[in-house]
Amino acid sequence: MKIVVCIKQVPDTVHVRINERTGAMEREGVPAVVNPYDLYALEEALRLREAHGGSVAALTMGPPQAEAVLREAIALGADEGYHLSGREFAGGDTLATSYALARAVERIGEVRLVLCGKQAIDGDTAQVGPELAEHLGLPFLGFVRRVREAHPGRIVVERMTEEGADAVESPLPAVLSVVKEINTPRLPSLKGKMRAKSFKATTWNAAAIGADETRLGFAGSPTKVVKVFHPEARRGGEIIAGEPAEAVARLAERLRSQGFC
Repeated sequence: MKIVVCIKQVPDTVHVRINERTGAMEREGVPAVVNPYDLYALEEALRLREAHGGSVAALTMGPPQAEAVLREAIALGADEGYHLSGREFAGGDTLATSYALARAVERIGEVRLVLCGKQAIDGDTAQVGPELAEHLGLPFLGFVRRVREAHPGRIVVERMTEEGADAVESPLPAVLSVVKEINTPRLPSLKGKMRAKSFKATTWNAAAIGADETRLGFAGSPTKVVKVFHPEARRGGEIIAGEPAEAVARLAERLRSQGFC
């Protein structure tokens, strides 16, 4: 079974900066990490390979420094790494990003399963997984917390819902997005770290994956950031002191005077 795992390099959320003119996230000089949810997707792919054979390829899109996340995936056990990089991809929203990833999956070829983390911690949209499935014309299973069965032609998973979980069967190939409840990611082995040192990703631009450049980057993004601003700091709240009954009565009177009750 050939599995592709989509992983993303994201800025350390403590250090996020936004360009107020373009609305884009500033990544230069900002510490970067592998999107945490994607590590669960990679771990599940590795477990499926161990149980059923096949190969695991990591796929990312980003500037040259994003190759670091592929190197980490190799250290953890991935067989291959593919990197979409070029100015034509810059500034893309989830629709443009998922379109590019879909073209890359098709270029890799003979993929039976695509795994994604449920969302990226920088955008928090959870849109790339289902949009990727739509571009590929494949079934999508979201919020997967357990893979029950995996066969060459079908897969059975447990999908988290507000009421608990559903058991869902789907034909393969398919696209899955997973939640952190699905497993505990492994640590890289010494052998994996040594392999990662000499690893060189397969790097593709838009032409290499046969993508329409009008559907990539800023040009291919129907959603635009109109304005970015910092919310005004709030004043400190008021503390109503006194005995509990007295304080409650004063609070109720204050709320009535303000029209809240």
